[in-house]
Amino acid sequence: MESHRKLSKPSSWTMSTTAKKRSKRSIAAGLYPVLAIAAFFLIWEGAVRALHIPSYLLPMPSEIFGEIYQNAGVLVHHGQATLLVILASFITSVLLGVPLALLISFSPFARRMIYPLIVFSQMIPKIAIAPLFVIWFGFGFVPKLLIAVLISFFAVVIQSIVGFTSLRPQPIRVAQSMGATRLDLFFKVRLPHALPNIFAGLKMAMASSAIGAIVGEFIASQQGLGYLVLVANGQMDTRLAFAGMLILSVMGIVLYFIVELAERMMTGWRTVQRG
Repeated sequence: MESHRKLSKPSSWTMSTTAKKRSKRSIAAGLYPVLAIAAFFLIWEGAVRALHIPSYLLPMPSEIFGEIYQNAGVLVHHGQATLLVILASFITSVLLGVPLALLISFSPFARRMIYPLIVFSQMIPKIAIAPLFVIWFGFGFVPKLLIAVLISFFAVVIQSIVGFTSLRPQPIRVAQSMGATRLDLFFKVRLPHALPNIFAGLKMAMASSAIGAIVGEFIASQQGLGYLVLVANGQMDTRLAFAGMLILSVMGIVLYFIVELAERMMTGWRTVQRG
């Protein structure tokens, strides 16, 4: 008993030390991007001041932050419109892309008939087809949503197909030997194995949704950050244009890391396997 107690103390101490090291590493990993962004803005500010670049060509970060403070209401109004398009296109891409990937992965007929059409849809320049959406649906939410979905859903389909079809046969045979049904195979073997690829597609789709929303607002909208940047450029208001782009960038980064956080929560078993 005494020897067992002596052995248990170092074990608990080692576990606490490992947990502290992991927490320090996670804090450091979160600080590095913040420090990098702060250094980028400081270099930007110093370069503009040292080279005496006019504000209408390249405003300083301090001027951009001041513009955000002065036009906070306008930026929030247009930012809400853009955020709605991004979230709607992302959700639509997921609801459309994952079922299509399932169908293509497990149906040879769908692989031969639907998959070429999906690839063909990506060969069409979105800028060229966007004016047609304006003719068909007018200015408003629908054409922006369609443009953003066309840009973003392809990544979800491709990555999900890779996840569903890259499973080796050994885990399936083991599960079948233990009496697993088809539903058990899907939810306990195939889907967990495909989740990392699916989330890779989701992260790409989130970034693409932001790009698609801006493209749609450039062409088929009278509100949103893309529309605001377009108007600001037309008025030579460079500070407001940079303010809109900065708000859009922050919005996209936050949404991206929300998806990454969901990935960590749902694929924690990968960390255990790596450990």
